[in-house]
This record gives sequence, C-alpha cells and structure tokens, in this order.
Amino acid sequence: MAKNQHVVPNKNGGWDVKGAGNSRATKHVATQAEATKIARDITKNQGSELFIHRPNGQIRERNSYGNDPYPPKG
Repeated sequence: MAKNQHVVPNKNGGWDVKGAGNSRATKHVATQAEATKIARDITKNQGSELFIHRPNGQIRERNSYGNDPYPPKG
C-alpha cells in the first residue's frame, strides 16, 4: 500500500517530506519547492496523494497521483 506524502515545515528550519504515519522524515531540505518536487516524484511513483502544508501546518494544496475516487467524466 502506497503512503500519502506530506511536505511539512521542520521546527528547526527547512522543510521535510514525510510519509503518512511516519515519525521520521524521508528527506529534509532547505526550501518548500525542493521538498515539493521530491514528494511529487515519490507520489507519482507510488500512485498516492501529496499534501503540501503551509508554514503554520495548515494544508495548502492536495494532489492525487493515484486512484482518484472522483475521476472526471468525459
């Protein structure tokens, strides 16, 4: 089962890429943009979802790269 990935601020500065439910970060980087690219690559590979958080921890953006429960018709 693929884990959803979260881009979250690190309390010591920088940004972390974390798998859902993991206590440790998969990767720690300096910028949110860099963390987002890494997390996007992981979610595309696993077919899971990406959650990008704001510096205050609130979810800013959410993208699905896997089994979308509500695919558009057409």
